[in-house]
Amino acid sequence: MSNQGDREADLCCSPVMREPLSAERAGELARVFKAIGEPVRLRLLSLIASHAGGEACVCDLTGAFELSGPTISHHLKVLREAGVIEGERRGTWIYYRVKPETLGVVSDALAPAEGAVVSA
Repeated sequence: MSNQGDREADLCCSPVMREPLSAERAGELARVFKAIGEPVRLRLLSLIASHAGGEACVCDLTGAFELSGPTISHHLKVLREAGVIEGERRGTWIYYRVKPETLGVVSDALAPAEGAVVSA
């Protein structure tokens, strides 16, 4: 394919559609998808991201669920280990915030390039 063809391919497709993912890259993306693919964790992510100031204390999150504190902590741990959120201890509480760079990588991997025509 010519250089022009390569540039056109880059413009029309997401990285996933342009070329096969390496095993390492697929593993990295899958870990994030698995973490956010569970309804409670996806909701936690949304609650954290939409909270005032872009961060939320565990105490702000537990009331939104009919789950025990340890269960919420488990879900937060999964999100943290996948690199989706990060936490900072302040006194007795941990405050969580979304890591936009991780979500950006996932979004970029799937999103068509700007200006691409996507057929349904």
